[in-house]
Amino acid sequence: MSTSPDPRRHVLVVGIDGVRLDALPTVATPHLDVVAAAGFLGPIEIDEATPTMSGPCWATVVTGVGIAKHGVYGNNFTGHRLDVFPDFTTRLAQENGRKTFVAAGWEPLLLARQGGPLFAAPSRLSYVAPRADTSEDWQVCDDQVTGEAVHVLATDDPEVSFVYLGSVDETGHLLGCGDEYLRAIERADQRLGRLLDTVRARPGYAREAWTVIVVTDHGHRDGGGHGGRSVEERTAWVACCGPDIPTGPPARELRFEDVAAQVYASLGLASDSHWTLDGLPFSAPVVPVPAGV
Repeated sequence: MSTSPDPRRHVLVVGIDGVRLDALPTVATPHLDVVAAAGFLGPIEIDEATPTMSGPCWATVVTGVGIAKHGVYGNNFTGHRLDVFPDFTTRLAQENGRKTFVAAGWEPLLLARQGGPLFAAPSRLSYVAPRADTSEDWQVCDDQVTGEAVHVLATDDPEVSFVYLGSVDETGHLLGCGDEYLRAIERADQRLGRLLDTVRARPGYAREAWTVIVVTDHGHRDGGGHGGRSVEERTAWVACCGPDIPTGPPARELRFEDVAAQVYASLGLASDSHWTLDGLPFSAPVVPVPAGV
């Protein structure tokens, strides 16, 4: 009697920069809603030690360790310890021989600029430079980044991919969190939809098991900008669905560090104790504290 092989595991992480959690109920995000309905969407409270800035927050997301370990304290990454605590695309490629992919338009993520790159050595990368720091130029950049990712997801076979979209954050900085900002969130969701449609259209999709993680790094003040400790700035969020992800929010506080831990878990990999990860997979059971402790 023959048995079917286990499905091949894949992970897609989509990082959408600067999306306020309280903005989501006011806009149309049907593709994010599908991810949340199949799994969960929950808040992340940025800890007191971590500035509400893209550099340190994304570093924590992709390394699975906090700021004291990875050493990224701002948007200039100089002085980092990413050689000791690498991003998951680099660790998987170098230590596990996995095929990984990153697409982004923000220089420090992929280029040796401002102390970067954050993603040191994925198997494959696509960098798209915005023509200028305007809201519309970043929209064009995100469209091109999404197009690059669609091409790779359709024609190649990365086991783990990270796709970064930066236009929502840039719109918040330039125009505040008004109508254009909300529209930018909707356009980001449309790009998420393109990525999900591409995954579902893969010839081998029926024989694959996909985990999808969508995460933001921080919020914004009403007038635009971040870096402070207001509720709007320090509240981030993550959504996730996949074969090992229960429906409904985990019964514990979510952290940025959990994203990398879930990436490894979704591939069926136990994290090495030498990695000293600070996060846990979203699917990890809650361990009750014994009475009297």
